Amino acid sequence: MTAVAEKAVEEVGTVEVSDAVASNAAQGVDKETQSPESKAKAEDGDADEKKEKVMMGMICGKKDLYEKIDKHNKATWSAEPPEDLEEAAENEETEKYALLVRNKKSYDSRKKLEIDSIVIQSPLLKNVLHDILKDYPGVTTKLTRLIFKAPFTPFVHRWGLFTAALEGDHDEDTKTHLRLLYDVLHPELKDVIIAMKDYVKNGVVTYEHVWTIFQPGCTVFASRYGKPVAVRLTSSQFIEHSKYGHCFQLKCDRIDWDGSRFGCNESSYFILPFVGTIPISELDCFPLAYHSDEKAIAESFIARGRVFEKLAGQHYMAYKGHAIEQTQYGPSRTTIDCRIIVDAASHAKARPEYQLILKPLNHTAKASGPSPEPDYDDGGVSPVDDWDYSYGPRQDDEGDVFAEHKIRLPLTEEQLLICTCVVRGFALKTKKWVEFYVDSISEIIFNDNAFDSLVLPESQKSLVLAFAQTQAKSKSDFDDIISGKGRGMIMLLSGSPGIGKTLTAESVAEQMRVPLYAMSAGDLGGNSSQIEWKLTEVLEIVAKWNAVLLIDECDVLLQARSPNDLDRNCIVSIFLRTLEYYEGIMFLTTNRISDIDEAFHSRIHLSLEYPPLDEASRRAVWDGFLNRQTQGHEIRPEEVDRLSRLEINGRVIKNVLKTGNLLACSKGEKLALKHIATVLQIEGHKVPEKKGWLTG
Repeated sequence: MTAVAEKAVEEVGTVEVSDAVASNAAQGVDKETQSPESKAKAEDGDADEKKEKVMMGMICGKKDLYEKIDKHNKATWSAEPPEDLEEAAENEETEKYALLVRNKKSYDSRKKLEIDSIVIQSPLLKNVLHDILKDYPGVTTKLTRLIFKAPFTPFVHRWGLFTAALEGDHDEDTKTHLRLLYDVLHPELKDVIIAMKDYVKNGVVTYEHVWTIFQPGCTVFASRYGKPVAVRLTSSQFIEHSKYGHCFQLKCDRIDWDGSRFGCNESSYFILPFVGTIPISELDCFPLAYHSDEKAIAESFIARGRVFEKLAGQHYMAYKGHAIEQTQYGPSRTTIDCRIIVDAASHAKARPEYQLILKPLNHTAKASGPSPEPDYDDGGVSPVDDWDYSYGPRQDDEGDVFAEHKIRLPLTEEQLLICTCVVRGFALKTKKWVEFYVDSISEIIFNDNAFDSLVLPESQKSLVLAFAQTQAKSKSDFDDIISGKGRGMIMLLSGSPGIGKTLTAESVAEQMRVPLYAMSAGDLGGNSSQIEWKLTEVLEIVAKWNAVLLIDECDVLLQARSPNDLDRNCIVSIFLRTLEYYEGIMFLTTNRISDIDEAFHSRIHLSLEYPPLDEASRRAVWDGFLNRQTQGHEIRPEEVDRLSRLEINGRVIKNVLKTGNLLACSKGEKLALKHIATVLQIEGHKVPEKKGWLTG
């Protein structure tokens, strides 16, 4: 015995298999009372027992056991096969036949039997069916046993191709096999085929036969968040839904963008039971071919798909309309009217619970036929050195060392047709990660006069703009001893409220045509851990978007440290460290320059103090706002001179003009001095008098 076997014996032990010992034990035989002859036999049995000792599991063989169901429907195992066991229905004899038709008892009063399934074994039939059922989901015609179950959906959907194959150019054996299959299927399917043709002719359908009009691979007209869309049907079936009960489910694909590649995103649609017939075009979703204006609808979807394709990557755009915000209670509609950043990659990072899991694009191509151009990889990316559709080099394939050497192939028209109607991104005004309707996105109309209208000495304006533009173009030209340190441009704007600090940052961003991410210190949270987490998140996306960051009223972040407030000291330390490694343009505004911690002075590159507005500056502010009145006004230059003598800041001037304009509109009049005088009087001001003029 080998060493391995000996070790196995030691661990398992031995099994006694002597019949003699078992017999004696059962009969309770005592060797002392046995006769000489019996003792001799017993001794012989003992000798045989020693010879037949076998170690557990050491016999090389198998022992068959058979399931046995008792009267209580409990399963046990027996060494004897069931008495009512029949021979297998399929054997070497049945393998010779082209078809095996499995019949079962029918509960239809019109027939005794009905076909449960068909096993196609004929290689001739498989060759023909390979072309007829090409790309049909769930069908692989190369299998040795090709099985189709009732109601034989693939043959119903491809019945025209199947019947056409009967008259095709085939040899006699193939034609004979095709005719045999036809003769088996036709009696089973003729009623459904006739009904389907009748439905199509009249443009209606019943719930029982709704499956007949949905052929896998067809384009389905549906909706997403209330917008009409086209999707590609992959499969359909009747199911029991936990919410809707019995219904017809359609699983469909649409083209989406996950931040790095295009792919197929699966969605489900449901058709609930209905009585009688209903027009196909009134179903919640239906094949696009049944739409009354199919061509125009398809063209509009393709046009929207082209816009969607161009929005892949990262884009600074304008938006006005409804958007979709994903919440724990489901999608919620919100209104957005501001500038946005389209950026699916950042959206996925900020809201990982809603990250897309896409299937490869060629998944859709298989359902609708070959693509005119082959995909080089699952994301439709070609190994060619080029740029992304977004401005600047590709930033989507983070961690992919080959990302800079790839370019996406353009989507085909079939793929553009089924592109989704929304893109993911960030609303700069509301600070929300949402899904934007493609139809509501537009190019930004920049205000080219914004920086010129800024009320600042020309020397200061030129200095601020020059610093910002130079930083944006060459931020990587300068580096600290430690790599990545000290590359940013930090500007501190101080002065009393309403004198143009915030407007400076807004004007610079407008002039540079880059996003402005504006926030206050309160948006960062109330303690050091919240501030560190939020600040890190904001600085990362601002740097990615090449945006100008404005932290308004940031006194809490800049305030001098003291030995009695450890959490405040921690906040200041976090912000100091953040400034060291920030690589973009940052504007800080404060009303309390005297309270700043000393350590910030060495980290701020440009500090501007805004003096209170003088009369000339206030005149420029009044003129600037009045010139932007879209409905015009009746305020004369002399009246502007009088108004500019009021010692109020720019924010108050803007609010007075806005309120005065509303007052004028309510009376159906153009804005005049009398309206402004009324507003000023309510707020405790009076328009200065001027000799020889009437006050309003």
